[in-house]
Amino acid sequence: MKPQSQQFVNSLSAVMVTWRATCKSRDETVFQFLQQSKKETHMFYHDGGKLQYPVRVEKPSPLFAKALQQAIGGIQGEVRVCLQYLFQAWGARGPAKYRDMLLETGTEEMAHIEMLATAVALNLEGAPLEQEEAAKDPLVMAAMGGMNIQHAIGTCMAAMPVDSEGVPFNCSHVYASGNVAADMLANATAESTGRMLAVQLWKMTDDPGMKDMLSYMIARDTMHQNQWLAAWEELGGPENHPIPNSFPQEEENSDYAYAFMSFGVSDDFKTPHGAWTKGKSFDGKGKNSAVQMRPLGDKPNLGAASPKTAAQKGQMKE
Repeated sequence: MKPQSQQFVNSLSAVMVTWRATCKSRDETVFQFLQQSKKETHMFYHDGGKLQYPVRVEKPSPLFAKALQQAIGGIQGEVRVCLQYLFQAWGARGPAKYRDMLLETGTEEMAHIEMLATAVALNLEGAPLEQEEAAKDPLVMAAMGGMNIQHAIGTCMAAMPVDSEGVPFNCSHVYASGNVAADMLANATAESTGRMLAVQLWKMTDDPGMKDMLSYMIARDTMHQNQWLAAWEELGGPENHPIPNSFPQEEENSDYAYAFMSFGVSDDFKTPHGAWTKGKSFDGKGKNSAVQMRPLGDKPNLGAASPKTAAQKGQMKE
């Protein structure tokens, strides 16, 4: 072998030895990182594509696929609660168990999105031929029959991150305040409206597979409602109200802290009385009452418009 060739072989061998050592070191580092991650942080994993719960469709329905989109990308849907819980967790301060709980449930909501997306696709696949025979153009028929036309022409018969009207999810109803008690109440409300939607979808379908899937999701909503309220109660419940309890109540105007204000002015109007107008307040720190609202301020006087604005001459000072 020529000296140049031998030199090349030696260099290549040295590179290979270094590469193997680097790979071994890298693999050991990754392994150690994963082991440490399991102890200290949360990461997202999947189980080879298996669903959290079986999804079966016996009678495909493009119209029901459209309805299911509300449970994915609607304001009562799973994308909303998934992002809400995750962003609450990622910004959580204080006891780590609340952050961990939020991460666990936020991850579960990802699984629910996957189930619903699968259900949408299965409802669009193999739809009865009679529907196609209702019109010469299947796409026209689909639009006339209430199907989301984007399922046919935009996604190859698959789900989208939109609601039942095709409006994309935009995060405007993702609530993550940073106040753990306020967030728990917001979560209980989200699960309540989500369960309402799931119940309505359950009533809409006569497909046994869809009813089974939805009954599971309804049950999980039951758990999550109780979960968030249990956490809120553990955080102090009513006694830790009003939120935020970090603000000294002596700094608020106590004359109006527990007074229900009635704005009715007609002679036959009656103030709607209830637990909010009498007895001890919900937080136990005051006594409820009802008062007839009377203007306490003066008429607002904003003065003349500035010449620097685009107001009319008559609005400005002479």
